[in-house]
Amino acid sequence: MDEVRGKEGNKAAIVGVCANTFLTIFNITIGVISGSYALISEGAHTLSDIATTIIAYAGFRIGQKPADKEHPLGHGRAEAISGLIIVIFLTMVGYEIITGALDKIVNHSVITSPDSIAAIMAVIGIIVNSAVSSYLISLGKKINSPAIIADGQHQRVDVFSSIAILIGIVISSAGFPILDPIIGLFIGFMILKTAYSVGRDNLNIIMGKIPTPDLYEKIEKVATNTKEVYGAHNVQIDYLGSYAIASLHIELDPNMSLDDSHKIAHIVQENILNDVDIVKSVTVHACPYGLEYDHRQEINK
Repeated sequence: MDEVRGKEGNKAAIVGVCANTFLTIFNITIGVISGSYALISEGAHTLSDIATTIIAYAGFRIGQKPADKEHPLGHGRAEAISGLIIVIFLTMVGYEIITGALDKIVNHSVITSPDSIAAIMAVIGIIVNSAVSSYLISLGKKINSPAIIADGQHQRVDVFSSIAILIGIVISSAGFPILDPIIGLFIGFMILKTAYSVGRDNLNIIMGKIPTPDLYEKIEKVATNTKEVYGAHNVQIDYLGSYAIASLHIELDPNMSLDDSHKIAHIVQENILNDVDIVKSVTVHACPYGLEYDHRQEINK
């Protein structure tokens, strides 16, 4: 699985950098030629996409590193941390675009209607961004990578902004040039909204929020379907973004030998690791079936 994740992560980085380099060059070039502030704003945004793709890939690679003495649970949270760094970039770009647009609107800067070539670039932007964002988000979900999903969500903003740019160019050409910087303002706020969503999702990962409550039920089901196991409880999950660490208690025959209960505990561990893909490590504690007691109690003397 780790080898597959590595290969898919490499693909995501290459696709993201190549697509955004293309869009950055042409958005800014066409924006300057056509006089479209919205298109230049989008070019600045796609320039930041290159940086965030590299950041996402760096976080992905660090998250792939195996556990060591200093990081016994692995490096999975590195992906969520890279997602938060992406949020910083998004916020900075959004702020710059918003302030630039407000300056044009409030100070009544000279605004001209963009040339029709800007509309063609907006259409190209819609097509390219739709394809890239869908690919990154789909791939990120496939290999369970918060960093790549965050990068895909970032890219998806460009789809809506390109649509807004196209509409703005058409209306501006009809005699309302003020709409061009207004669209730039809209793009800025869209970027800030995405920053908020990406930041919230990655903070939840760092705080250990599980992706779905069904994960508890799935682990319990695998455990209780194991031969000789009467029940499972006290399931604990530590979610690190691309994988999870779990622990649980299983209920066994109280007359079973320590040797047999130890073997069954390991069988349950293997079953969970094999059947619940997201779980990378699991610890199983054996309890006597039918006895009600507090797990914090002291041994009777």
